[in-house]
Amino acid sequence: MEGTHTMPETITPAVPPTPPVTLQALLARDDLALRQIAGPADPGTVIHWAHTSEMADPYPYLLGGELLLTAGVHIPEAAGSGTYFDDYVSRIVAAGGAALGFGVAPVHDTVPRALVAACDRYGLPLLEVPPQTTFSAVARAVWQLMAQARLAELRRVTEAQQSLAAAASRPDPVPSVLRQLAQRLGGRAVLYGPDGTEIAGAGRETPEGARGALAELAGVVRHPTAPPPAAPRGGPHPTPSAPSAPKAPGTPAPRPHPTSATDTHGATHLAVYALGAGEGFVLGVAAPRRDPGDHTIASVAAVLLALLTGEHQSGAGAARSSALVRLLLGAPPEEVAPLLGTGQWLVVHARPEAQAPDAVAASALGAALGSPLVDLARDVVRVLVPADREPGPQPGWTLGVSAAAGPREWPAADTQAARALARARATRTPLVRHAARPALADLVPRADAETHARTLLAPLAGQAALADTLRTWLSLHGSWDRTAVALGVHRNTVRQRIARCSALLAADLDDPDVRMELWFALRRD
Repeated sequence: MEGTHTMPETITPAVPPTPPVTLQALLARDDLALRQIAGPADPGTVIHWAHTSEMADPYPYLLGGELLLTAGVHIPEAAGSGTYFDDYVSRIVAAGGAALGFGVAPVHDTVPRALVAACDRYGLPLLEVPPQTTFSAVARAVWQLMAQARLAELRRVTEAQQSLAAAASRPDPVPSVLRQLAQRLGGRAVLYGPDGTEIAGAGRETPEGARGALAELAGVVRHPTAPPPAAPRGGPHPTPSAPSAPKAPGTPAPRPHPTSATDTHGATHLAVYALGAGEGFVLGVAAPRRDPGDHTIASVAAVLLALLTGEHQSGAGAARSSALVRLLLGAPPEEVAPLLGTGQWLVVHARPEAQAPDAVAASALGAALGSPLVDLARDVVRVLVPADREPGPQPGWTLGVSAAAGPREWPAADTQAARALARARATRTPLVRHAARPALADLVPRADAETHARTLLAPLAGQAALADTLRTWLSLHGSWDRTAVALGVHRNTVRQRIARCSALLAADLDDPDVRMELWFALRRD
């Protein structure tokens, strides 16, 4: 579809971009006393930033959307009798400049009439900047208006997120979310099923052509494993494709399937979002306008709808519910695990870099890792992932990954993931995996190793903080600062605890042999 923009990245609600400011809002500032003297008085003219230049040709240095400010230093004396101003203004328009501000004094007493005429010819708004108004004041006013617009947009997005979350908790969550989304965006919201049919919709009706274009756009992001839409009666029927030949070495990998796409149909803005990890559901939005925060609001709705239409309503969700009930009734993990899937599993501990995790962020992380088995704790998200799905770094998260383990070893894998996360945070690494290769300690019978560990570490019994500090400090090669970061304490606290461990154990912790023996013991403890 011509003009369609697709985005293959995973849907994650993001902070809306800073909205531009209207030229009318800037002209309304009494403290600036700006006056438009040429060009169209279009209320839709917006400014993205202010830029000052005294170059005769500022074209190479403009990005588009600027209010270009100049005092006319670059204007030659005979400019009015030639094509200088036409050339100057046409280059600004070609670069996408939004408006031109001309400062009166100290170079020119008035705005050159030839410049006024050129701006009228090329349709470039021209502002007269009075002597008492500095260009810095104009630029500051633009940034102030942008900050106000951004605050208003953030407030709108926040209110929309709250209303969408409340709608998702209603007895009819899917229709409620669609109604709330349509109301917030001032358009229509539609949920398409895996076969392309419209399951539910809410909001104002759209023209027939826009409805068809939205349904067609939904096919762009529908997961390739979803069933294709049925051919219309009497229309062409799909023919089975021949088996694909094996890929030759060096063949490039296929491009990632887009998860969202946008387009326009006349004056209607269209956007679609694929829901979940391949179920085939698609959210479609048609609205008369597209504001900076609309993508964020629609992305939140997409995440909520993905949760509402996802695996928890399928057979896999029923199996997970059965597994939970059996665990609560006393069944051992190894008997329950087959309900969740066969094979070994990885435990992933994840911590967001910016703030405490919430339910939506935790669910989105689980979807990115390919598992719905997510546990949201106070400051850590735990995910149980099948071992054949290799977790990768996730933007905005720090991850610790255990070794592959069966159900009996899940508690040990949980500990491995926690320690790997602590190490990742201490070393500022996006992802750290637990080393699973055999070690010398594995050559000692388990019961003997555990007995030796209990005896060696007996002075630290009942003092978990000391044992954890010693374990982390040894794993980080005796680094005070990294240990403090991993444990979330002050470095002096680490020094005091290690000194206490040394005293209780009557051991020289500077001796590498002592450190090695303690490390083996702590791994068995």
